Amino acid sequence: MNLEPHIVELQRQLAIAASAGDDATRETAERLAAALEAATRLALLQALSEAAGEITLQLGSGSVDARLRGRDVEFVVARPASDTTDDTTPAAAAPTVDEEGATSRTTIRIPDSLKARAEQAANADGVSLNTWLVRAVGSALEAKGTARAVRSPQITGWVR
Repeated sequence: MNLEPHIVELQRQLAIAASAGDDATRETAERLAAALEAATRLALLQALSEAAGEITLQLGSGSVDARLRGRDVEFVVARPASDTTDDTTPAAAAPTVDEEGATSRTTIRIPDSLKARAEQAANADGVSLNTWLVRAVGSALEAKGTARAVRSPQITGWVR
């Protein structure tokens, strides 16, 4: 996705707003427009990455990642290797998300060997490590919730 037209339009809008001022205001706006190009590109990439993350959560299987290639954003859509075009196969359940779909940043400390194995698994699935970890946590929580609902009571003691 070429971000250039969006950045140029933002710069044009800034120039239009500055045209109401004097020469110094217009000159300042021109300098600001040039200086804001990198920040604007980064803000757009962040917004597109968040959108890709939300789409991934809604897909249930596969993922959508936004990547920066050169100065442009590239979307990568990955389907699981077992994904087929057969409509009778039910899609894997997506991890549940809060109503706002808000995300938060969490730092975890795991052994390097475990991280390497998780990265290999993510690469094998064609997704980012973050996407793989989100799915793993969601699946673990879903499985745990299902296990509780299905679990029969344990009976202990002696029988004669």
